[in-house]
Amino acid sequence: MSVKSLLSVMCCTVFSVLCNAQATVVRDCGQVSFGKSVPAGNYSGITYLHGNEYAVVSDKSSNDGFFVFEIEVDTVSGGIIDVKNKGFRGDSLRCGDCEGIAFRPSSGTLFISREADSEIVEYSTEGKLTGGRLELPGVYKKVMGNYGFEALAYDESEHTFWTMNESTLEGDGERATSQNNVRNVLRLQSFGDDMLPLRQYAYIMDAPVAHSKSAEYAMGVSEIAALGDGRLLVLEREFFIPKLKIGAFVQCKLYEIKPDKELALLKDEILAGTTKFLPKRLVYSFKTQLGLFNRSIANYEGMCLGPTLADGDRVLILVSDSQNQYKGVLKDWFKSIVIKVGD
Repeated sequence: MSVKSLLSVMCCTVFSVLCNAQATVVRDCGQVSFGKSVPAGNYSGITYLHGNEYAVVSDKSSNDGFFVFEIEVDTVSGGIIDVKNKGFRGDSLRCGDCEGIAFRPSSGTLFISREADSEIVEYSTEGKLTGGRLELPGVYKKVMGNYGFEALAYDESEHTFWTMNESTLEGDGERATSQNNVRNVLRLQSFGDDMLPLRQYAYIMDAPVAHSKSAEYAMGVSEIAALGDGRLLVLEREFFIPKLKIGAFVQCKLYEIKPDKELALLKDEILAGTTKFLPKRLVYSFKTQLGLFNRSIANYEGMCLGPTLADGDRVLILVSDSQNQYKGVLKDWFKSIVIKVGD
């Protein structure tokens, strides 16, 4: 190989490395609860605002809107030191089943995904409706019941909103089964700052861990977090409760995806065996359980990037839905994971 050819190969290799940044987990800081300063709730989504403040939604709040939480994070370890609920901000709407929330700094407004009517609407920082909403493609009219829009994120660097249905849309699973014996096929959707749809992608969840289903079972993508350069972290969550309750578990998996334009679907494209699905890379997996002497089980539904630590690493903040601290067994857990976003 000539010197010129070798240099060309080296340059291409370096370019490939630079264009394929990968998120890695540095450490899991564990989960903590703050019963005295955080009232029992159904916290289902979180987004970073500024300083130590975050906006959090509950899927059973008396009015639609959000809470403001103050979350203190150790600037060296990334562990959560304290959490305080600073109050609720909302409008007159009720029973929206608010699941996801994203803050857009350029407009100073927040967007909330409502599962009850499958809408994603805009709020001021005071909790008032602005009249703005994301224009959802027609295919999402097939969202089934309680498996609509759980996940919502905003990528400030790309000026892009991202959402995904929690579970398979009507008909999608049957049509795509000829490829990989698909169990749970989802659609990832992006929107521009004009609130109009951009691109849509097909995404496959892992097969369930549980060998049998129960009356109390949930599986789907519960959240998305934007890494700031077009890459996303996807939280796949499986919640299994056997009849006797003991042995219940929540399995959480964090996957990194890069929604490249080449893999985008056509407008409301019908999925089939030939559909190209987004490749995904497992970043981290963890499991919480309910046992005779272990009540650490946590149904994590909210996730966002938090502060940057002294060494440049980022903190991923997760919040769980305790179903209002169900029967005194569940807690409102908060979890932090330190990650290197990748250069």
